[in-house]
Amino acid sequence: ILVLYYSSYGHIEQMAQAQAEGVARIAGARVTVKRVPELVPADLAKASGFRLDQSPPIAEPEELEKYDGLIFGTPTRFGNMASQMRNFLDRTGALWMRHALVGKVGSVFCSTASQHGGQETTITSFHTTLLHFGMIIVGLPYTFTDLATMREVTGGTPYGASCVTGAGSELRMPSALELDMCRYQGEHVARITSDLVSGRASRG
Repeated sequence: ILVLYYSSYGHIEQMAQAQAEGVARIAGARVTVKRVPELVPADLAKASGFRLDQSPPIAEPEELEKYDGLIFGTPTRFGNMASQMRNFLDRTGALWMRHALVGKVGSVFCSTASQHGGQETTITSFHTTLLHFGMIIVGLPYTFTDLATMREVTGGTPYGASCVTGAGSELRMPSALELDMCRYQGEHVARITSDLVSGRASRG
């Protein structure tokens, strides 16, 4: 499984690591965490407070076909994925041309500043790209019962994990609950991917 993300301020970075922890719960599953390139000039990114010291390596579009499942993470930009992720996906035309991702598992998680800032539209609009690739979309099922919690302000949708970052004096990193939903999603994706891969192997 590849967890591929873009993160400006570290929220999606933390969630990506939690997704990877979830994947690792499935026996035999191997997980790699990578990120897409930054498009903002370094001086502007630094002045804006971007986290420029993230440890996961930069991915190349061609390597996506090497994985059985892909979990994508992006912050929200006006209800859609960030331009950095969009740019990366727009460079995968060669994979699309040869149907390299058909039948692979795809899943998405995201973050927004506000409770109603586009978490669902970001994930479902991302799904459109995955469908064009011919991927099998997996979300975050209600077997993660805290999707329905009322005990705290939290992200979380059946389409995929999410977090609410707040802004200004209310800015926060993902909560323990939001990270738990990421781990659950990662485990769920890995289990389904494992079952699919095992089924293909048994059929020869």
